[in-house]
Amino acid sequence: MIRAKTPEQRASNGVALPVVTALTADRRRDLLRWVYMTRIALAGGLFAAAALAWSTASPAQTLTTSLALVVTLILTPISYWLTHVKRSQPSANFVYGQAVFDVFLLTLVVHLTGGSESVVAPFYILLITAYAWMLPLGGGLLVAAMACMVYILDVVWGQGTTIDSVVAAQLAIFAAVALAVGLITTKLTQAGAELTTVEHALEQLRLDTGDILGNIPTAVLTLDGEGRLAYANPAAEQLLTLDSKTWLEKPVMEELGQRSSGLKRALERTRSYRIPVASVEIRVRKNGESVPVGVSTAILERREGPPSVTAIMRDISDVKRMENLRQRTERLEAVAELSASLAHEIKNPLASISSSVQQLELKEDADADDKLLSSLILKESDRLARLLSDFIDFARLRVERSRELDLREIAVHATQLVRQHPSYRSEVTLETELHPEAVWVSGDEDLLHRVVTNLVLNAVQAAVPGRKTKVEVEVFSEGDDFVPEELDIPNPVLLRVSDNGPGIAEEDLKRIFDPFFSRRRGGTGLGLAIVHRAVQEHEGTIMVTSNPRTGTQFTVYLPGRSALKTRNPEEAA
Repeated sequence: MIRAKTPEQRASNGVALPVVTALTADRRRDLLRWVYMTRIALAGGLFAAAALAWSTASPAQTLTTSLALVVTLILTPISYWLTHVKRSQPSANFVYGQAVFDVFLLTLVVHLTGGSESVVAPFYILLITAYAWMLPLGGGLLVAAMACMVYILDVVWGQGTTIDSVVAAQLAIFAAVALAVGLITTKLTQAGAELTTVEHALEQLRLDTGDILGNIPTAVLTLDGEGRLAYANPAAEQLLTLDSKTWLEKPVMEELGQRSSGLKRALERTRSYRIPVASVEIRVRKNGESVPVGVSTAILERREGPPSVTAIMRDISDVKRMENLRQRTERLEAVAELSASLAHEIKNPLASISSSVQQLELKEDADADDKLLSSLILKESDRLARLLSDFIDFARLRVERSRELDLREIAVHATQLVRQHPSYRSEVTLETELHPEAVWVSGDEDLLHRVVTNLVLNAVQAAVPGRKTKVEVEVFSEGDDFVPEELDIPNPVLLRVSDNGPGIAEEDLKRIFDPFFSRRRGGTGLGLAIVHRAVQEHEGTIMVTSNPRTGTQFTVYLPGRSALKTRNPEEAA
């Protein structure tokens, strides 16, 4: 098993170890700057003193002070360039080297200024303190031991004196200072390491939380106790069209009220009564439209003042649309079942009425008025019979013959048929945009053809006479990206018919798929009802959006057959 090397092992291999102490890198550089300045001052002062006593100083003293000054003036600028100009991180080896030089330089100054009686001897305390701050506990004690050893050698051998009580007290002070500063440094280092770990954990938590809140589709908005904006994630900015950078730490309640009075009331109620709102539906004005939004609130109590309030919002337009689709489907099913029976009951007496009127019309004594009235009755009876037949077809609409079909081909054939219809006019432009590959669906060709034909014909007939109108038919197969989350359709494909016509009135949007509802003169109101039934029979969904400025868009989602994408139309047929 391979074991990691200890710091001591790495240091013995010549690796430059970083210094781990309670000091930050900037504070360590500041302390080194003072060390450099003190070092130059000691060497310069020593040389100046030797120069002033030139006549009495020995040649050895003069040479020693000169060498000390030269080495100091060479080493110190190099060290300063590394730590302060180049801003390299001081390693343990670097700091130990500086300590060794300073111990010997200070000992030389002490030796030349009186030895144990020198007034410079207390500088050992400052030197040991400085390096104890910059080195771990063991390093500080090592520097203190080296200072004591060199000082003892100077006192005993250099000065020829013995270690008396004064020297012993000095050595004890040196050791005590090194131990005390080292212990303090160790405690501060441990506390700093723990604080750094906590800061990193908090920073990681903040980043993770920011990533989560920044990417979720749910809007999150937080106001402090004074109603100032504390936080808004991108989803909230998009939903409320609010720039969080502009409003951060500013009173924003009135601005929110302009976008949604319901949101303002929910926030104020939560803050005032300290009761969170579980789930309510509000309306938010967005891009000139009123969007349904579900909102919940939460409170965060503070020691003083009103609590902070967080609103959690989600656009529920798709949910409401799906609920309307479900209700519409249930309503149409009930209408279809009831009306199919009623249509049968009406059709039989209607056939008897038509037969009786025909017999009366053939009587020899029938005058012109009788024949005219009989003709009108027969004409209206035939129209009513056709209408009943269409409605029975609508009620009994089923997928009779299901096979694999290329939805693109159906769309092309349907648009060609509409171009031949009497309602098609020259001011209408009919275009198609189709997926480059086959878009396979399983279904009844006749029903799907009726779906596309009715939708395209409906768009053409809605065009305002004399006004240029564009009708576009699109067929796509791009996976789940374009499907609302609430829809569960496997391998969905999309059929979209859109126009830039006058649009559909908002009050009519809820009824356009109801049987016999039509705003077009002469329309039966069964075209879109048949489309809806046919799409439902194919396990799909149809949605509609309309705006007077942009027109109307019908979107049909159908389950596709991804396994058949590699087949060609001839094989599918």
